[in-house]
Parts: sequence; structure tokens; C-alpha cells
Amino acid sequence: MGKGISTYYVIKALQLYIEGVSFREIERLLGISHVSVMNWVKKYQIRVPEKNVYHPTYKILNHKELAEFFANRDNVTSAGMIVTELGDKFMLIKWERFKE
Repeated sequence: MGKGISTYYVIKALQLYIEGVSFREIERLLGISHVSVMNWVKKYQIRVPEKNVYHPTYKILNHKELAEFFANRDNVTSAGMIVTELGDKFMLIKWERFKE
């Protein structure tokens, strides 16, 4: 039957894929095979939005680092961001407009 993977990790992997994180990066971040992620993308027919004028960057931070990040006002201007739990740490995804 194979090893079952928690729905939590499937959802996290698909969220990361939608945000523009590559299959190999998702593999490194979550410890899940990039082939599994590709299979989920196909299974659930996930599509990444086209012609994105923003590019995502991500950081993995612990609680203290996250608090320090938000304490610096320059980190939270001119970009959109989302923070999501990733085990005992946090993933911060930040979108910045491509410079033309």
C-alpha cells in the first residue's frame, strides 16, 4: 500500500507549489519526494497563475527570528507576505514586484 503521507504535508506542498516554489525546493523544505509533489499537482489539477509580475521569496524562521523580522519596519513595506506554520518553525513567503 505504500507509506501514507499526512494531509497536512500534501496541503503545504501544494501551497508552496502555487506560490512558485520549485518541486526540488519543496522536497528540501518538507522532506517529501519531489515526485510525490508532482503526482499531487497532477492528481488535483493544480495550476500556477500565469504572467505573474511578482516573485516569491521564502525564509524558514523560528519564533524569535520571526519576531525580529517583523520588528524591522523595512521588512514589511512594499511587498505582500504570508506566514504559515511549518512544524516547529514558520515559513514566511514574501512577494515582491519584479524590477523592470
